[in-house]
Amino acid sequence: EPKNTVLYLTRNLKDHKLLQAIARVNRVEEGKDFGFVIDYYGVIENLDDALKMYAAFQEFDELDMEGTLVNIEVEINRLPQRHSELWDIFKSVKNTRDAEAYQLILRDESVRVIFYDKLTSYGKSLKLALSTISFHERTDPKEIDRYKSDLLFFMKLRVAVVARFSDRIDYSRYEEQIQKLLDTHVTAEEVEPITDLVNIFDKDSFASEVEKTVGEAAKADKIASRTAKYISEKMDEDPAFYKKFSQLLSQTIADYEARRISETQYLQKTKNVMDAVLNHTDSDIPELLKDESVAAAFYGLTKEFLDEKISNTDALKSICETSALKINQLIKAEVFGQGQSPIVEWESKREITGKLIIEIGDYLIDEVRDKHAREISYSEIDSLAERILAVAKKRYRS
Repeated sequence: EPKNTVLYLTRNLKDHKLLQAIARVNRVEEGKDFGFVIDYYGVIENLDDALKMYAAFQEFDELDMEGTLVNIEVEINRLPQRHSELWDIFKSVKNTRDAEAYQLILRDESVRVIFYDKLTSYGKSLKLALSTISFHERTDPKEIDRYKSDLLFFMKLRVAVVARFSDRIDYSRYEEQIQKLLDTHVTAEEVEPITDLVNIFDKDSFASEVEKTVGEAAKADKIASRTAKYISEKMDEDPAFYKKFSQLLSQTIADYEARRISETQYLQKTKNVMDAVLNHTDSDIPELLKDESVAAAFYGLTKEFLDEKISNTDALKSICETSALKINQLIKAEVFGQGQSPIVEWESKREITGKLIIEIGDYLIDEVRDKHAREISYSEIDSLAERILAVAKKRYRS
């Protein structure tokens, strides 16, 4: 049974009965790497004989027995190394009391992933060590206290950086174990649990969350990471719009990291990007399309496509505006028919989507390619039509 974790042996067992007993806790599953055998009677000495008996069976494979029994001391002896590896991530921090310095080390996502993994390994090793008498007998109490306080410190750091950089890495299978470890052995302080990220559309709650964050750079990071995640989720609904602000956000972060802008400027710029994204406002969108959000998405795609093909800026905007409105009319006529709502599952009906690809392509050929940019290939027209239809499927869902 995979969930069985501890086996208490209180009577003499031999041969296959001993193997069967141990087998009750040697099944691994998610969150369980090994089981414990607590031998009160001394029967583990009989295990060699039992394994030899098993090895005598026909078709025996020695690999079957690999790792059957692991000395708990081997696992405990890994604790100092795992503790050291965790601290090595932050060896460049000069002022050990500077909480911001630790978080800045973890700006790089790849470094954060390493930190999360090493913290989990350290917590598991410490939990195992603290459960054994031998560890307490041979380890200086001050060293044990240091192990405990460092776990608490790093757990708090993890909570802070998960919130700051909006990470969604799932370590839930270890949360209960580590929280039990903290509750049992570290009673001085509590670690704030990691909760679901507040949606930036919930402006009041998100503003409150940001306000609790210490430091302008940390606030800016939280706004930037949450905005970036929102952009990623919405990218398919208006690719040109979200791509523009994604690039603007990336440039803002790069400018701050290169110290081209101050923390105050960094915070203000990330707020500006977030506001523009949430309100879906872009000064480049023509006035006629301000209230036509779907057509505005088509405008962005068309303008992105024609940007290097039509040099006259005013002409480019006029062509893209007219095309966006006309293509939107074509799509709505097929998707809505005579009704007020989209036709059910129109996105998967080939008679509708196929017809739309042809109609969009024909319009682009007749009104854009042939009149303004004859160097455009038919394959390019087909590609743009496919991208426009993909956005329509997102925006006009049945």
